[in-house]
Amino acid sequence: MSNYNWCHGPNCHKRETTNRVRGVKGNKVLRTVKINVDNNYRNGYWKYFCDQTCLMDFMWKYYQELIRLHPRTECLETPVNVTKENYGNSYYGNREYTKIEVDESRNIG
Repeated sequence: MSNYNWCHGPNCHKRETTNRVRGVKGNKVLRTVKINVDNNYRNGYWKYFCDQTCLMDFMWKYYQELIRLHPRTECLETPVNVTKENYGNSYYGNREYTKIEVDESRNIG
């Protein structure tokens, strides 16, 4: 198996940057970036995209297909405890702080 992936950005081969230029004089092309997947910083989706522009190009082109593959048919909930603390009057008026913590004892799953 190869230790490289080609960038999945749909316009990667069209972006005019010097790291994409390949070929000899008179026969130059813009080529998709080859990504080394053995680098420690290449985790998750960075194994498939050379930069954020290519990632966002991919998302804009294929997000509807991704939603069809993995639809959300019901809402998700996380049980929390909400407490409010009043810090009294200050120069800016009555300050109140809202603290939200996940309630692990009621964890839904």
